[in-house]
Amino acid sequence: MGGQGVGAMSSPPFGGNNEMPAVFPDWSPYPDLDSAARAYLRDPEVALEALFGVLRGASVLCFTLERFVNEVNGVWQEVVVCDGSRLVLWHGEDVAPGDGPAGSMTSSLRVVPLSTITEVGCRRRLTRTSGGQARVDSIDVYLLLSSVDDAVPPPGLVEEEGRAPLRHDALRFGKTLDDGGPGQIARLEEFSRVVASLVGRPTL
Repeated sequence: MGGQGVGAMSSPPFGGNNEMPAVFPDWSPYPDLDSAARAYLRDPEVALEALFGVLRGASVLCFTLERFVNEVNGVWQEVVVCDGSRLVLWHGEDVAPGDGPAGSMTSSLRVVPLSTITEVGCRRRLTRTSGGQARVDSIDVYLLLSSVDDAVPPPGLVEEEGRAPLRHDALRFGKTLDDGGPGQIARLEEFSRVVASLVGRPTL
């Protein structure tokens, strides 16, 4: 995916037509949140209004973005920002047909204090070029939280006493060469390193 400019794709209003390409413009060349969001998201105004309403002038130390078309052919968008003491997450998703008026979407915001992150993990998959050099072709990042995941466990995971096993909440992010390209892989790795460097330290 890389190399496409901001104008490589039109930005229809939310709940737009179903002819949207599965490969979106690359946000990784943009160092600031505003430019990256406007280059990559379908609904940057919605996302930025929600995010800046919480950030309120706080410095953006790092961020990562995601966007894909889900199984009902709607657009799913996510922005995660770290300001040194919190993660601010925005999530936008088209409403499935029949669940609301045509063209509807949800816009959700979540704030996670860095003090609730108990573990940061980063797994890179490396391949070797014909010249023997290693390169990263995918990355998976997880942030384990102290909060408990209250989702209903699938059948078979309930303990003998009838209690569901305790499962901590986690945030997971991933990029590959096909989904994001080398630039977004590098930006996600940078995001994980910045967050990891802050976890366990006094907040800014």
